[in-house]
Amino acid sequence: MKHLITGGSGFIGNLAARRLRDRGENVRLLDIWADPSRPNDIEFVDSSVLNRDGVAKAMRGVDVVHHNAALVAQTGAGRRYWDVNVEGTRIVAEEAAKAKVKAVIHISTTAVFGIPPASAITSDTPLCPVEPYGKSKLAGEKIMADICARHDIPLITIRPRATLGAGRLGIFQVLFEWIRENRNVYVIGSGENRLQFIHAHDLMDFYMLALDAGKAGTYNVGTDRFGTLRGDLEELVRYAGSASRVKSLPETLAINALRILYYMHVSPLVPWHYLTYHKECHFDVAPLLKMGWRPRYSNTDMLHESYDWYCANAGLRTIEASPHRSPLRQGILWLVKQAS
Repeated sequence: MKHLITGGSGFIGNLAARRLRDRGENVRLLDIWADPSRPNDIEFVDSSVLNRDGVAKAMRGVDVVHHNAALVAQTGAGRRYWDVNVEGTRIVAEEAAKAKVKAVIHISTTAVFGIPPASAITSDTPLCPVEPYGKSKLAGEKIMADICARHDIPLITIRPRATLGAGRLGIFQVLFEWIRENRNVYVIGSGENRLQFIHAHDLMDFYMLALDAGKAGTYNVGTDRFGTLRGDLEELVRYAGSASRVKSLPETLAINALRILYYMHVSPLVPWHYLTYHKECHFDVAPLLKMGWRPRYSNTDMLHESYDWYCANAGLRTIEASPHRSPLRQGILWLVKQAS
């Protein structure tokens, strides 16, 4: 089958492209930049999802659309979230309908739930985003669902937890750098909140399972083995042999300070980070386990692997056009690091 992956040079899009290729599928990417490591037999279309002509061209002969293109939370994109995550999704959905594709897989985000509840997030948890990124992604979900329903296109929506694995940088690069340099790392409040991640390979395993099953629906994907934020960070510090310590920041003071620094454009931590970092955030994955999916990595496993990859590749040239595959410009956090 012919697969089109929008945002195919990003962290998840790149993984999906390679997994599909390894299965013998015909893969085409659409993105605004080309990953130089892309295998030659994966086709590339240089276009934004906002370019309707480019999207229409990329849709020709396609059976399955994988919509990954988005401005992610850490870009701090403001009004541009709506352009790409909403209007871009509309264009992709409309052109997919015109091309009469057989199915769509849409990658969304935990941020559509807003401030996470104290209990596990389930299919019944209300969708109530509280910041621009989450609001734009929820609006995109609704547009994709509406257009696919009107044209009888099966739709699989996947909301991953924060994804780790080889090559994952962004906000995690800051954590790994500070631990490697024996700097203290910080949590908002006690750090006793349970925070769930997902390994990229486990995400791809479920992704392919859902694709093969052809079962339309919305799926929240995270590991089934995780602890508290403080506990997982302290374990990573021990694993790294670092002298770093995990220190608590007063909740209200830290959030207000980070909010001010963000609006002053001197901090890379966006509202999604500072409004949820101290909250319980984990999916109930029992429905996925019933489908036969078994995650291989715990939070601890994936943090160890990702940290090892970071240390082994810290001197290599990184992918500057993908936020999740690039180092994060730390801004005022660099000064905090020097004092840690």
